[in-house]
Amino acid sequence: MVENRRLLDILGHVLMLFAVALVVFPVWVAFVASTQDPAALMSGTVPLLPGDRLIQNYSEMLGTGMASAGAPPILLMLGNSLIMAVGIAVGKIVISLLAAYAIVYFRFPFRTLIFWTIFITLMLPVEVRILPTYDVVASLGMLDNYSGLILPVIASATATFLFRQFFMTVPEELCEAARIDGAGPLKFFWDILLPLSRTNIAALFVILFIYGWNQYLWPLIVTTSENLYTIVMGIQRLVTVADAEPHWNLVMATTVMAMLPPILIIVLMQRLFVQGLVETEK
Repeated sequence: MVENRRLLDILGHVLMLFAVALVVFPVWVAFVASTQDPAALMSGTVPLLPGDRLIQNYSEMLGTGMASAGAPPILLMLGNSLIMAVGIAVGKIVISLLAAYAIVYFRFPFRTLIFWTIFITLMLPVEVRILPTYDVVASLGMLDNYSGLILPVIASATATFLFRQFFMTVPEELCEAARIDGAGPLKFFWDILLPLSRTNIAALFVILFIYGWNQYLWPLIVTTSENLYTIVMGIQRLVTVADAEPHWNLVMATTVMAMLPPILIIVLMQRLFVQGLVETEK
């Protein structure tokens, strides 16, 4: 029995290492490609060991590399992506918290119908409603600014549903005790529900930040000024260079730099992120 358990443990670790290798290998290839000379990548094979142009390639991308491809500086686009991702994540969480709180703790007509109406919007992603959404944004004068990038996509039926389900697990006695102590609705929400929702908020923030960071279609439509380009748009411009072969080493260097902020967010919030996904009792 002990030997069988040991074999299962070894097999489990081997499978885990294989799965990690499958995930990490493309990232390693991208990093290796970002350190190579352009000619090394045009031969049809990608080296598996880093080259000698690491500093040069990354310095060029942070300097004039994006300008040579007809795009703004990479730091500007990273900043635009960061503002957009944080704005979308924070906006979705705030709106979803307030919507779920109202649906669970306030008694008003048709609240169940309103909730299911919100939930049904899961079947209407931005790509489906992009034309009417663009028309509204244009009518409100929000083209080519951060409000146009963020506001149309900050409603989240998924986050509202998750917060509603969590609020429904909070004991009713806790709400009654707060009411007896003289806590009003806002104080109960701020002092009790928000601290209890900390891990849920952290888990959703990581997911929604990555969602906002990877946005491509909506920023492409709503912006015409190069000063508002996001890093994903910049990578696409590098790949589709007119009348020339893409500099894949510079494309990969930009891709690696574009991965760093989401990775940093995941690393910094890893503990809360995992707790928010696996905890069933608060």
